[in-house]
Amino acid sequence: MTTSSHESAPARTDGPAPDLGWSLAVVLQRWHERVEELLADVPHGSRGYHVLVACADSEASTQAALAERLLIDRSVMTYVLDDLEAADLVARRVDENDRRVRRVCVTEHGRAVLADLAARVGHVEQHVLAGLDDATRALFCAAARTAAVAIQETSPDLDPCAAVRTVVGDAPAARRAPRRRGRARS
Repeated sequence: MTTSSHESAPARTDGPAPDLGWSLAVVLQRWHERVEELLADVPHGSRGYHVLVACADSEASTQAALAERLLIDRSVMTYVLDDLEAADLVARRVDENDRRVRRVCVTEHGRAVLADLAARVGHVEQHVLAGLDDATRALFCAAARTAAVAIQETSPDLDPCAAVRTVVGDAPAARRAPRRRGRARS
């Protein structure tokens, strides 16, 4: 009789019970570590990347609309956009219908950088989820997105950046807890 690798793998007893919170925290921590390394040259790292993605996905949003959509404080959004603009990734343009309004647009350089970064982030995501086959990976990503959107709609003040910091910490040392080793088995 042949058993699958899932059936033959011994159950782990030396760590926390793998419930949903533990599982999501482990996945988020690994994703964050790898993506932050990848985005080290992007102003504000993954936050700057997500702002750039949001700018590219929408029809020239206002700064206030971007802040609301991404749940970033408006004053923080100003600094993020200032730095993305200084890196020639976005530009603020006067709205043709209301000169008091500035629209945030991705520059040509920003689109080229974003295309490269999106491919590299996608590669990291595939690596992080390498334990899943393609269909399961797609299902996991779709389910996670659906759950996140539902949570955001019911809790519009939830700060995803604070949630990430809670899981992964602010400093690399905070992300690395020593592993406890169980007794050697004979």
